[in-house]
Amino acid sequence: MSLRKILLAATVLALPVAANAQPISGLYIGGGAGVNLRQESDITLSPSMASVIPGVPRTGTAEFNYGYVGVISLGYGFGNGVRAEIEGSYRTNDVDDVSGMGVPRNGRSSGRATTYGVMANALYDFDLGPGSFITPYVGVGAGYQWVDNDIRGGVNSGATVRIDGTDGQFAYQAIVGAAFPIAQVPGLAITTEYRFLGTIDNEVDARRDNSGRGNAEMDNYNHSLLIGLRYAFGVTPPPPVVAPVTPTQPPQTIARTYLVFFDFDRADLTDRARQIIAEAATNSQRAGTTRIEVSGHADRSGTPQYNQRLSERRAAAVAAELERRGVARSAMAIQAFGESRPLVPTADGVREPQNRRVEIVLR
Repeated sequence: MSLRKILLAATVLALPVAANAQPISGLYIGGGAGVNLRQESDITLSPSMASVIPGVPRTGTAEFNYGYVGVISLGYGFGNGVRAEIEGSYRTNDVDDVSGMGVPRNGRSSGRATTYGVMANALYDFDLGPGSFITPYVGVGAGYQWVDNDIRGGVNSGATVRIDGTDGQFAYQAIVGAAFPIAQVPGLAITTEYRFLGTIDNEVDARRDNSGRGNAEMDNYNHSLLIGLRYAFGVTPPPPVVAPVTPTQPPQTIARTYLVFFDFDRADLTDRARQIIAEAATNSQRAGTTRIEVSGHADRSGTPQYNQRLSERRAAAVAAELERRGVARSAMAIQAFGESRPLVPTADGVREPQNRRVEIVLR
């Protein structure tokens, strides 16, 4: 099965079980595996190698077959889409063909090239809003990679070039990916990624016909496609749905407190919110209520000033719906507390659905 089909199958399987995607806040771990292609490498032999067989070109190329890549990472999300992580990676590709340097194309070629090392990455998740089952992301990284080359090229007559040795160099990479959260396990997500990894030219040993010795410089560019898993610690399940109070037997027990929840950074009422407000309006008349407190709140994602204004808009939206359902504005005490009175205490910057609310209290 091709990698493209594997990625498509993973995406389709993720859709029925996907949860609402939200940026990571806190520590997470991740890992992935897939297919790696090392791009055709240019080879330049040192001047000392040219003296072994005069007239033989100093330059050539090495082509590689598809190989394998594995990545494991430890990171931290700041709750606003920005993530930072440390990554270890391993890539390997077999040699397909070596040409130039006196070696004809499609001659006798063999060997392997392996790249491994550590990278520091900075990434950004794109929040597509409530209801989204996917979080696209991009990133860049820098670090140090060791390249182990064992490359042989020659002809049946016996003329050979061998390039081997390990050299470590500065490395850089670009990342484009997407995460699909799994509803059944809060914090767990399937990831799919494309990565480009390059290093500064590596300098390794080179030999010609087992006699001439010198050095060779090779470039190293890798293209990788991966499927993986990521787990973010401390992710809480969504809040339970507030069930409507249904009286059973007289005498009726009328609820005095109602909670109306809001989507992230929103002050408009959902259909469920309107049902709860309608129930509060009806019960306020049955209970002979003399005063109704309408208190707006926000979570701690955003500045205190912004959250104060947001909680005011939420309280105003609920008060307007109560008035539309027959509750006099003069009977309401409308107030807003911003992020100062959370239902669920959290750290600053954390999105908590149960703190995005308006409380209706019948007095």
